Amino acid sequence: MSEQTGNDAIQDNRDPRRKKILFRCWHRGMKEMDLLLGGFADAEIDKLSEEELGELEHLLSAQDHDLYAWMSGRVPLPQEWDGPLYRRIIAYHEAHGPAGFAS
Repeated sequence: MSEQTGNDAIQDNRDPRRKKILFRCWHRGMKEMDLLLGGFADAEIDKLSEEELGELEHLLSAQDHDLYAWMSGRVPLPQEWDGPLYRRIIAYHEAHGPAGFAS
C-alpha cells in the first residue's frame, strides 16, 4: 500500500476539469511550455474561477511554438489571445521565474 503525500493528495481531491487542465499544462510536447504552464498551474489551479479555467483551456488550444513566442516576447501577442489570465501567467513568471522572459 502506498501513502499519498502533499501534491498527490491535493490532486486527488480536485474536480476532473482541474485535473485534466493540470495534466495538459504539464504535457504540452515542448518542455519550455510544460514549465511555463505547468509551473503556473501547480501554483494557481485551485484558485482559478470557472471563467479563468475557460481562459486557460483556450490558451491550451494554441500551438506550443506560437504560445512560447508570445510568452517569451519574441512575437507580439495577437489580441484574440490576450486576456486577464494570460497577463496573470506572465506576471507570475516575471515574479517567480523561469528565466528567458522578456522584461
